[in-house]
This record gives sequence, structure tokens and C-alpha cells, in this order.
Amino acid sequence: MKISVIGCGGWGLAVSTLLNGNGHDVTVWCFLKEEYELLNNTRGNEKLLPGIKLDEKIKLTMDLSCASGSDIVVVAVPSFAVYSTAVNLRPFISKDQVIVLLSKGFDKSNGYCLLSKSLEKALEGNGRIVALTGPSHAEEVSRRVPTAVVAASCDREAAEKVQGAFMNGFFRVYTHDDIVGAELGGAMKNIMALAVGISDGAGYGDNTKAMIMTRGIAEMSRFGEYLGGRKETFAGLSGVGDLIVTCISQHSRNRRAGLMIGAGEKPDEAVKKVGAVVEGYFATEAVHFLAAESGIELPISEAMYNLLFEGASLEKVEESLISRSGKPEFWAGNGTEK
Repeated sequence: MKISVIGCGGWGLAVSTLLNGNGHDVTVWCFLKEEYELLNNTRGNEKLLPGIKLDEKIKLTMDLSCASGSDIVVVAVPSFAVYSTAVNLRPFISKDQVIVLLSKGFDKSNGYCLLSKSLEKALEGNGRIVALTGPSHAEEVSRRVPTAVVAASCDREAAEKVQGAFMNGFFRVYTHDDIVGAELGGAMKNIMALAVGISDGAGYGDNTKAMIMTRGIAEMSRFGEYLGGRKETFAGLSGVGDLIVTCISQHSRNRRAGLMIGAGEKPDEAVKKVGAVVEGYFATEAVHFLAAESGIELPISEAMYNLLFEGASLEKVEESLISRSGKPEFWAGNGTEK
């Protein structure tokens, strides 16, 4: 298959290597001239993927028309750039092309919508959108570490096409029909990873980490149902799977930023020091905005908003979470977890 990868960050390079290894004709689009020249001259980016070199068969370009006629177009740009990139991509996308969304997060410029909705709007209904998401660090995929993800879409045929294109001996792909739940899991887990990093940075310990991760899944599933997803989706790869890997991994930018904040760094300074997009920071703002009128309890997400954007102290945030009135986690006689 002819496949165009839009974006040459860590994920763009990792999936380009994977797809080339699967025998596909791969072209990588670079936004910045310096990125293009670095890859063209060295066939790698040591800062993003140390030791990984692009096969000579992988073509590089700065022209978005590379997407024209591609069987699959992979969107692998940061969340804030998805809409604007897709608008520029629109002239080259046909109705039947499969668009694979690797980016995770929300689109602030379009009312904090999920990125699949942002793509739909930008492409004016062209393309068949599939979100490829789950517990998968680009650094490990590039080194052929065994990995499993989901290809989520309302279009089963498109999801199965992505499954067939990406699957190999180390990268397993499951199909899924709940794209809303799958995307939301990939976006909200970044909030929880940031919170776990803060907890570890402040020295709270394993009990606190487990509390944040477990209650974080409860928040994610409640909010996912509110937005139209299914609760059971969050028990799978795109929910608890992605949450675990992002909360505990050394590769996690969200965790690294959290560690600095927990140790006393100001949130905006910590985000800058990470040197790459800390999606959990922006996802926290998005969830606060989207949940404002919902009446749904999202105590961890709201505590994170107060800490990151309202200047609340860590001690105050801890008190607000722990001192909440007693509730059942689950009680068969009166309904659901709180």
C-alpha cells in the first residue's frame, strides 16, 4: 500500500519504520525545513529516537500533496496542530481514503472537541477516520518491543484495513467500534499521568499512585459515557492499558512534568523544561471546560485544574480530594460508583 505519514516527530518516525518494515511504500511529511534537512542528511533524529535510522526506501517531503492517492494517510502531528494541518491537507484527500489519527488530545480551537471530530470538520467529511491508540511509546515501537493497540472507528472496513496494514510480529492491532471512548481514554490518561508524576515528585508513595490511577479510570469512564462512549472501553487497551503505561514509564512527558511540579517547580515552567508537548496540561483545561455544565463528578481532573491553572497549593489539592464526603465505590443496591 501507498502510505503517507504526516508528521516527523517520534511517533511519525516510529510508525514509518514499522510500515516500511511491513512492505508498504512510505512517505514522511515534515513541517519544518530543519527537520527535513536533519532526516535527509542523517536518516534519524537522535533526540527523539536514539539509535533509530530510517530505511533508504522511506521518502521525505515538505509537500502535503504526497497524501494524494495514498491508500492510508497517517496524521501524527501534535494535538494543537491537527486541525490546521488537516485544513491544508484537505485538497489532497478523497472520500474513500483511510485517515489514521495517532494524535491524542482535544482541539481547543473548535470548542475542545475530540480530534476525530476536528479532522471531520477540517476535511469536510472526506476520508474514513480511524483512531489508532493504546499503550504504545514511540521509543519502544521503534525498537520492536511487543505492543498492542486498538484501531477504533465507526467504519469497520476502515478499521480492519488499518489492522492489516500495521500488524506484524511485534505490533498487534485490535479493532474497536467506540472511537469516542478510545480517543477520550488516550486524552484523559495524560491528566492522570501528570497527577501521578506530581504525587511521586512530592514523595507521596505507591498507595497514592494506585489511588490516582484507579479513581482516574472511574473518572475517565464516567466522562466517556457522558460524551457518548461506552464504559467497558475504558477497561481495555485504550483506557486502563494506556493509563498504566503513561503513568509509570520513563518515556512519559506527562510524568516527567509532574515530577518537577511535585518537587516544587511552577507548572508552566515544568511544561517548558520538558521540551515537548505535555498533553496532560492542555487536556486538563479541556476537560474542565467540557465538564462545566455536565454535573459529573471529576474530582482528580478538577483538582488538577485548580493546581495547574488556579494556583492552588498541593496541600490544598490533597485536602480537597481526601476530605470529600464518604461514598460507595460500588453498591449493587443503589447504583454506580462515584
